[in-house]
Amino acid sequence: MTIGLLAAGLAGLGVAVFGGDGARFSAGRIVWVAVLLRLLLVPLEPTLSDDVLRYVWDGRVALSGANPYALTPNADELIALRDTEWEVMPHREIEAVYPPLPLALFSIAAALPRPLLAWKILLTLVELGGCLLLLRLARSLGIELRRVALYAWNPLVTLEVAGMGHLDGIGVALAIAAVVALETRRRWGPFAAAGSVLTKLVPLVLIPIWARRAPRPVAFALLSLGLVALTLGPVAATVGGVPPGWVQFGVSWEFNGPLFEPLWRALDVMELDLAIKGGLDRLKVWSGAHDFWNRFYRFVYPQLLAKALLAPLLGWLLWRVWRDREAGVLEATGRSFAALILCSSTVYPWYVLWVLPWAALTLQRAWLVLSGLILLSYLPQFTTLPLMPWIFAAIWAPFFLLLLRHRSWSTD
Repeated sequence: MTIGLLAAGLAGLGVAVFGGDGARFSAGRIVWVAVLLRLLLVPLEPTLSDDVLRYVWDGRVALSGANPYALTPNADELIALRDTEWEVMPHREIEAVYPPLPLALFSIAAALPRPLLAWKILLTLVELGGCLLLLRLARSLGIELRRVALYAWNPLVTLEVAGMGHLDGIGVALAIAAVVALETRRRWGPFAAAGSVLTKLVPLVLIPIWARRAPRPVAFALLSLGLVALTLGPVAATVGGVPPGWVQFGVSWEFNGPLFEPLWRALDVMELDLAIKGGLDRLKVWSGAHDFWNRFYRFVYPQLLAKALLAPLLGWLLWRVWRDREAGVLEATGRSFAALILCSSTVYPWYVLWVLPWAALTLQRAWLVLSGLILLSYLPQFTTLPLMPWIFAAIWAPFFLLLLRHRSWSTD
């Protein structure tokens, strides 16, 4: 029922935005409605996702002086911190998977009397700042302000940020800040870009694309990457390399990837993994280096092979964006985040937020419709319906049909 109401809300949003006079959508009205929608959702319990429980836990661990990148919630060293929320917290066997910026914010929330509520309020305030910046971006590009409402009033955005408390709202707001800085030639661009990366590592691949469109490309790239390295360096030093939670997330997390899901299943039917293992067997016999070739067997399975095939596709899509000199910052950013989602093995509903600001300003219909359809991926949690094949098809088939018809990211 909730999903149906949210989908109806998205349809109503489309009617409200395009069914009347655009002059009614003043900046003040867009902001106040956005604030009201978030105020209504901030008190909600995180029933659709329990990620926020892990946020607060990692904040408490950091406040205690322990290292959440080195210790899992199940570690004996953290027994004193356990409470009733620890008992229902997800993925207690995995170390922290979030970069340092949100971890610092988790710590602030954990230090306050009602950590969950404090976190959601802090997150919502930052995300509302992103809405204000999106209004500024629309004005600077001469885009109708009512398009901003497609993001600021979007049910998916308000639900996942103010309702469920997902930290992506901060990363998206900082990405908007980076694009605004580039469009208006402000100096804070590299700082905003680095902040977005330090919220979630995904925007790292956009730094070369943003740098190419900066007034001083080399300075933009060096400063933003330098800030990221300066912040991540101490994290790597404490664990002796890449944090294990990050590795576990990158290798093991798989859910609703639009290309990944059908691809790995096709590879499984084709038994490509068995063919590769057969090749390894022959190499062992031919070379006699059994120990050397044995180490590769554990990497040969359909899901990892699908990721290996999607990686060059993603690289090609991003390279096309990078070399397209005619694409402005807004278009390049939208296309880049869209490519990341399409090639990802994991697409939770809140991941779509990274594409929505740019889809809203360019009226990219496929992604705007997806912001409603993606809510269907919550159904397996509360019903006996599996994600594959019918829920998956209901989400992605309409999306790809629309994408084939409306591929433009133009602001016209």
